[in-house]
Amino acid sequence: MRIVFVIGFFLISVLSCEVYSQSLKNLEQATINVAQEAGKAVVSISATVRQKIEGIPFQGMSFESFGDEFFRNFFEEFFGELPQREYIRVGLGSGLIINKDGYILTNEHVIAGAGEIKVKLSDGREFDAVIRGKDKRSDLAIIKIEADNLLVAKLGNSNELKIGQWSLAIGNPFGFAIVNPEPTVTLGVISALHRSLPVLRRRDRSYDDLIQTDAAINPGNSGGPLVNLEGEVIGINTAIITTSGSYQGVGFAIPINKAKKILKKLIRGEKIFYGWLGVSIQDLNEDLRSYFGIKEREGVIVVKVFKDSPGERAKIKEGDLILSFDRKPIKASRNLVRMMTSTQVGEKIPLVILRSGKKITLKLKVGKRLEDTAGPKIDQAGVAFRGMSVESITPDLRQKFGIKEEQGVLIVSIEDNSLADKSGLEIGEVILSIQGSPIKSKNDFKDLISGIKGKCLIKTSRGYFVLKEE
Repeated sequence: MRIVFVIGFFLISVLSCEVYSQSLKNLEQATINVAQEAGKAVVSISATVRQKIEGIPFQGMSFESFGDEFFRNFFEEFFGELPQREYIRVGLGSGLIINKDGYILTNEHVIAGAGEIKVKLSDGREFDAVIRGKDKRSDLAIIKIEADNLLVAKLGNSNELKIGQWSLAIGNPFGFAIVNPEPTVTLGVISALHRSLPVLRRRDRSYDDLIQTDAAINPGNSGGPLVNLEGEVIGINTAIITTSGSYQGVGFAIPINKAKKILKKLIRGEKIFYGWLGVSIQDLNEDLRSYFGIKEREGVIVVKVFKDSPGERAKIKEGDLILSFDRKPIKASRNLVRMMTSTQVGEKIPLVILRSGKKITLKLKVGKRLEDTAGPKIDQAGVAFRGMSVESITPDLRQKFGIKEEQGVLIVSIEDNSLADKSGLEIGEVILSIQGSPIKSKNDFKDLISGIKGKCLIKTSRGYFVLKEE
């Protein structure tokens, strides 16, 4: 009996090894097939940007280094009009052919500002390309070449993606620096879904609803496809997070379904419009829930309703808690932003809010999204309160920093690890009220803080903040 059991165990082990070995061979063959087929629709892109920089006649520096018109006037007074020097910057990226007419999908940042675009196919042929349509917000663009016998990428469905699913990144890392025109293939998995990336110093745009993958993405891969084991394009490789400047295992791609929604408009060269609610919103932390007595675990609070906006016309008010959008629950502000920007302009949407403890359903007609603006940093001194300093908004400050608020005081400094710092307040935002009392000037602010004890509620141009007391 024992001999039979040992023999049986041995046979099962052998069979398991064979099954495992066959599974590995199947995976290997799948990646080979994808590399051979999907890779044929991937191209290498070289975008040349020419810039003219005014020169200062010493040390090769430019006026942009100083950021002050005074220097320009000073040198032109003594030396006359200064010569301009032309700088050439070449950006490298990838793209994928989406139809036989020569239309190629890539990232907008790959071709931004380019005066000359070269495309090299996987078979070695090289063509000049022209921009047909681009959209900075989605970071997508369409360029076109005049070519025959083009192999077209097969677009998949990114809505069906699962974390842990195998994925391959195809592109041309370091682009034209590598002589072989065939694209590079790297293998990994879908690490996460619905990721967001903020604006950074090196990246002048934010991203939302990205696919995260550990398939290696390097400089030159931007605009290339992320594909599944069926060879279907599920995303457009776009960005990495790195502390070294090179790949560290965290890459991101734009879901292909997001691109599908605007492809036809990009091909026609049309401007892309995004849905706009016309309110400023904020996530609720435990301090705010406690302060307002909100028991709901979902929803975002309305900080401001913009004048003549879709939100104002829908009768949304400051302090409302938005619970659902188009019958879908709102868990965080990024969820509402994602739903809004993917909604067609002009569409009518039911919006459920919580106001004074009662749920109300409003009808919202989605408007066109306005352009985002960002002000410069400030470094000044003023009236201090719990680790921050404020200044009255003078006409010069209003113009210099693009302040739109009619009243309030400007936060000009915040001490590290202070109560203001821990509350989430930031330099450059406008304080509109404290404990519900509006603020018009620095003197108003000084009078109000003199009588405050314990925690207090501060409303700024960005949202509500509970400022505690030590």
